[in-house]
Amino acid sequence: MVTRKSAAEIELMRRAGRIVAEVLALVESELKPGVTTGQLDALAERHIRRSGAVPSFKGYLGNRRYGGGPLAFPGSVCVSIDDEVVHGIPGERVIRQGQIVSIDAGAIWHGWHGDAARTFIVGEAGPQAARLVTTTRLALMAGIQAAVPGGYLEEIGGAVEDVARAEGFDIVRQFVGHGIGTDMHEEPQVPNYRTGHRGQKLQPGICLAIEPMLTVGRADVETRPDGWTVVTRDRSLAAHFEHTIAVTDHGPEILTTV
Repeated sequence: MVTRKSAAEIELMRRAGRIVAEVLALVESELKPGVTTGQLDALAERHIRRSGAVPSFKGYLGNRRYGGGPLAFPGSVCVSIDDEVVHGIPGERVIRQGQIVSIDAGAIWHGWHGDAARTFIVGEAGPQAARLVTTTRLALMAGIQAAVPGGYLEEIGGAVEDVARAEGFDIVRQFVGHGIGTDMHEEPQVPNYRTGHRGQKLQPGICLAIEPMLTVGRADVETRPDGWTVVTRDRSLAAHFEHTIAVTDHGPEILTTV
């Protein structure tokens, strides 16, 4: 069931979202060659807990719709590198110059979730990688702009698809955006492409996590033996951006911002 949040509930989500945005900014400031993904995870968890929130991801059990293995996710953020699309497990891996690194972070504030992701370039990367990252960010923003009251979910996916296709990138279809609130993954699902169905009508109070995932090559993906890390089958580069938004009377509001 799709739920509509009150102004007071959206304010709690806005606080959770601000913490998530702070985590992404903090990780960006420390993201450089030689740092390990585990160090970034520890930095993120420390900030979330010091802010009075709880990491959304740590201990999360996967589900059929949104991926994950039989074991609980061990980190507070997902760190996905190069051909890793989503759900990279942080640990001892050392980040190198020229890699692209996607950070997905979530926080729970007084029972309400915020969820966002960004893909960063470590140092300098090739023009194709830079164009992929830029296009994925622009696709996200196009999807957000389409989340207007009276519109439909299909318009969000169509806006994302148009930006991706114009630049020649493929769209991961196996993983989609979602509703969000007291649960990290709520109804409705938010595809990043046209499905041929209008889907949910957007009304004020509906909160969504919109998250396009684009690839340089084919968007077919598979999950590594760790049960979590999703990679492109052809090992082409992938990028991932996400914001939590609220549909308001005046249009979409990004909640995962400082």
